[in-house]
Amino acid sequence: MALHSNGRISWSPRDSASLTRNGFSGNPVGFRCVKMIAEAAASLPLILQDRQQRYDMHPVLDLLARPNPLQGRAELLEALYAQILLTGDGYLEAVGDSTGTAEVPAELYVLRSDRMQLVPGTDGWPKAYDYAVNGRKHRFNMRGELPPICHIRAFHPQDDHYGLSPMQAAAQALEVHNAASRWSKALLDNAARPSGALVYQGNDGQGSLSSDQYDRLQAEMAQYHQGAGNAGRPMLLEGGLDWKPMGFSPSDMEFQKTKDSAAREIALAFGVPPMLLGVPGDATYANYQEANRAFYRLTVLPLVQKVAGRLGDFLAQHSGAPLDLRVDLDQVPALSGERDAQWKRVSAAAFLSVSEKRALLGLPVETTETGEATKTSEAETPVGDDDET
Repeated sequence: MALHSNGRISWSPRDSASLTRNGFSGNPVGFRCVKMIAEAAASLPLILQDRQQRYDMHPVLDLLARPNPLQGRAELLEALYAQILLTGDGYLEAVGDSTGTAEVPAELYVLRSDRMQLVPGTDGWPKAYDYAVNGRKHRFNMRGELPPICHIRAFHPQDDHYGLSPMQAAAQALEVHNAASRWSKALLDNAARPSGALVYQGNDGQGSLSSDQYDRLQAEMAQYHQGAGNAGRPMLLEGGLDWKPMGFSPSDMEFQKTKDSAAREIALAFGVPPMLLGVPGDATYANYQEANRAFYRLTVLPLVQKVAGRLGDFLAQHSGAPLDLRVDLDQVPALSGERDAQWKRVSAAAFLSVSEKRALLGLPVETTETGEATKTSEAETPVGDDDET
């Protein structure tokens, strides 16, 4: 058995609990990636509208502002986004009132993904969800009039029911990064190298000091050459003493490059520019502002739009009216330059009607008093030459 296992790579388990423990709780890069994405996504402003108007007051907005007595909007959404990033699945429980006449659920709660198990029906679609806590299971029936669970999952090419998380894609890089950290700690504990060595060579060729000489040298080193107050102080060496500086060998320094490379792979899996994490050796973006804009445009915004759309559809089933829950792009500072350019470009398009311009900008379609969409006048409508007419 020892011969067969010799030289093989040892990987940690890929279950959600192990990945969360090793990749989030035990790895600073994975921890920071999840926190950055979840906090940035939870801070984006959400708007509620339909085709005709944008709501300033609505039961759905009130529910999101205070989803339950223990959490506010930012806390609930941050927990939901973090669960999706860590496990690939996010679960929201809708708790209704006893009468069942409310337009929206009374409360919303985020459930831990590692405790949830999907129960498929004969048609392959989920008929229930089992939530296990302390050896007990609670079943949520999904075939009732209103579903109690909103399941948001990341895309998984080989699983019909559960999502694939960035933590799973970055599992190998996380292990390499953790192993490099453990190797560095073991080096400090077992084989740490001092900055240099004092070598004694006596006149008679002997290389050893007497006990008194050794104690005196140790005391002088501690008194005159250690600590911040003695930094840069020249050393006076008596006859027979020689200073030999010491440093890391090239093989010892190679682990740092491996660790930085693993950190970049972890950031790549989560979609966080390494520049924002302070990982050296990455020059993909010209400056910090460009990296921050790419972070919001390519990572945060797609995640929030997906979750907001799914959440809006889920709450619309309870309210009985079509609702569009989306991100207010005009209130995202990182995208202000892009939005200004889009507003200017759409406003200058004379061949578009007002309703078409509003639709392109993500605004409700403007209506007249009769409820019909506003149309451009004949003077605003471009026509061809007289011959072509």
